[in-house]
Amino acid sequence: MMNFADRLLDRISACQNPTVMGLDPKLDYLPEEMISKFKGKSSDPKEDTAEAIFEYNRLLIDAVYDLIPAIKPQFAYYEMYGLCGLSALSRTISYAKEKGMLIIADAKRNDIGTTATAYANAIIGETKVIDESTSAMFDCDCVTVNGYLGIDGIKPFLDVAKEKGKGLFILVRTSNPSAGDLQDLKLEDGRLVFEAMAEHVENWGKDLIGESGFSSVGAVVGATWPEQAVKARSIMPHALILVPGYGAQGGSGKDAVASFVNGKGGIVNASRSLMCAWKKREDISPMEVTDMVGPSGEKLLGFQKATREEALRMRDDLNSALASV
Repeated sequence: MMNFADRLLDRISACQNPTVMGLDPKLDYLPEEMISKFKGKSSDPKEDTAEAIFEYNRLLIDAVYDLIPAIKPQFAYYEMYGLCGLSALSRTISYAKEKGMLIIADAKRNDIGTTATAYANAIIGETKVIDESTSAMFDCDCVTVNGYLGIDGIKPFLDVAKEKGKGLFILVRTSNPSAGDLQDLKLEDGRLVFEAMAEHVENWGKDLIGESGFSSVGAVVGATWPEQAVKARSIMPHALILVPGYGAQGGSGKDAVASFVNGKGGIVNASRSLMCAWKKREDISPMEVTDMVGPSGEKLLGFQKATREEALRMRDDLNSALASV
């Protein structure tokens, strides 16, 4: 069974693009014409909302699945739409997998014991059902987790990842402005809190190192903190690093690749800058057919074209930054 790290790096190599597209949908992100198309389609506005969200996700995937190796759906954006939203999430995951993309579940789970096991089974593992068979519920390839409860909260995920060839990204140095309030506190031995967490991540991932030399136990290190990213990488030579904070949060290509090693070992997330690329384009109408052709040979709608062009720009920006390191 090929481990997650090797599968992700192979996919990045095939696309020549260390990018993951965050799919964090809000109705505000959809063109008004698309919302109108689904409004009142059924007797339940929650179902109509979920249908519109899935349609938007599907069309975004159709625009870039040859360029971008993976998607990263943030579970909270689907949970806020209830059971219908979770159905849209499940369908989005299945559709992206059909197109050859890997799925990084941005769930940031943080619990211990049997509860952590339940989270792990639900997102990256399998669950026993009434006929004694097991079924993959969300069937994601990887999940983000919060490791600040210690090994009690991580081991259940490690066990499932090892058994199923899946992965996890553990929060180490996050991209939000107040991250340093806790993560940069100095310990008695002189280390910072995030440095201690990085040491744990490196140790926790030793048994899941693949042929690529990288472990399926990775870390989340924000692009908004490039100096910390360099330090974190020095502590975690085998960890894949998921880099949030590019684009809408202010991180540049140079910042985003600070923790890469010989051009490898990281994947950079962009959510709003890809999902909402059309909002910055006065030269296109989001729902009109354009002359740009997508990977399946079909002409793209305006918002799909904007996302594809932003994906190409981001790819070139990251590869240029890597080439200059």
